[in-house]
Order: sequence, then structure tokens, then C-alpha cells
Amino acid sequence: MQVGIFAKTYPGTDPLAVLTRAAADGYACVQYNLACSGLASMPDAVSDEAVEAIAAATRATGVRIAALSATYNMIHPDHARRIEGMRRLGVCLKVAACLAIPVVTLCTGTRDREDQWRHHPDNDTAEAWRDLVEQMAAAAEQADTLGIRLGIEPEQANVVRNAADAVRLMREIGSPSLGIVLDPANLFEKADADGARAIVADAIDRLAGHIVMAHAKDRDAEGGFVTAGRGVIDFPDFIRRLDIAGFDGPVVTHGLSEQEAPDVRRFLASLIA
Repeated sequence: MQVGIFAKTYPGTDPLAVLTRAAADGYACVQYNLACSGLASMPDAVSDEAVEAIAAATRATGVRIAALSATYNMIHPDHARRIEGMRRLGVCLKVAACLAIPVVTLCTGTRDREDQWRHHPDNDTAEAWRDLVEQMAAAAEQADTLGIRLGIEPEQANVVRNAADAVRLMREIGSPSLGIVLDPANLFEKADADGARAIVADAIDRLAGHIVMAHAKDRDAEGGFVTAGRGVIDFPDFIRRLDIAGFDGPVVTHGLSEQEAPDVRRFLASLIA
């Protein structure tokens, strides 16, 4: 396993400056966001010069880009917004292909019109699931052509809320491009340490062989997100179970400040070692 970090943890719009900071903190890889190149996260277009600047930054720093963020609301109630999101996803997939980035991360969406990370009661309807399958099948077709994996993340506010939902979606789509981004803090809202450990263990058992990236953030006893190692998640058990499941990919932390980044890197690296 390799320890990584969200590139957006570091402020700035110059990829070399951002990746230099990640390297200085000891991170081997990042999950990149095109905002770190001064673009929209899901831009209309990306110039050849912008792509080359990212490539040059990775060569100069030795920091690998493990994944590219391309999250949009895949089940937005406005069909036109879904079409636009799919078009911009195509732009991101082409950037990933040019840079040999193996994974593009997605958001399975919510019926909330304003916030793609906010739960809506209509997420549980058959129509919401149908729209997700339609969008994901189209995304998978593009990814298959380019040889890129799509990382879908079980998230309490979205349609795919848990490991069972993720397994169902992968079965229905039937594409080898679909994989899982597993964030233990997104598998529950409130739990004590024992409950959180059981939920995370069950998810790894169900999703073994499909996990393309792990995320590392935490939750406190009240359900709020906190920095990895400061909440109820048993990270030593999480890393051990990933290893037993055969996972050997990036463990990418986020939801932390730039000042916390060195300590979190050391914490995760010690568990992996």
C-alpha cells in the first residue's frame, strides 16, 4: 500500500507547487483535482499545456497521481444537468488517459438539487436507481474504451450508501471498469468503536477484490468527520483487513489541514509498515 493525500489539501493553482508540498510531507501519491491547476474541478476543456504542466510536476516531484476527482451529481433531478455532467466527465477521462492516471472517482449522486453530498428521501426510489444505472453504464462505456477504472464510493448521502448497494450496482452494470473507493468514515453516521469496526469489516469482506483505493478520514462519537486516527475508526484493523483482502493500492487521506498532513502521513505509514 502507498500513503496518499487529496491534492486540494494544499492551496494553490500551480501543480508543481502543490505536488512539491505533498512530496515534502512524505506522500507518495495524490488524488488530484483539476482545481489544483486553476481550472474547474469538472471543466469544459483542458488545454494541452495544462496537461503537460501536471505531467511535468509529477516528473519533478516523483509524486504519482493515483486518481483524478471527477465528481458530479449523477442523479440530479434536472436531466440537462446530468447530460452536462457526463460531457464533462468525458473531458476528465481523456485527461486521465493522457496522464496515465488509473482511476477517476465519481459521486453516485442525490436527488438534492443544491448539494451532491446531501441526502434526499427520493434517493431510495426506483427512479433514482434507474437514473444512476443509466449514467453509470454510459460512464463505464467511456472508461472501458480508455482503459480507466471508475471509483465509486459508498456514501451515506448518496444512492450507493453501503457495500451492499455497491455490489448491486457493479452486478447490474457488469463492467470491469467499475471499482470501489472505500472510505470507512462514509459507511456509517454514528457508531461506537465496536460498531464501526464491525461495519467496516463487513464492507471489506463484501468488496474484496474490487477496492481500487482506500480513503482515510475518521468520525467522532457524535458523527462528525475528524482527522484519521482521532475518532472511532480502528485504523490498525482497517489496514490489516485491507491487506488480508489482497488490497495493495493507495490509502489516501483527506478532511485534514495542511498542518496536520505530516503527522497523518507518519501515522498511516506506520500502520502499513
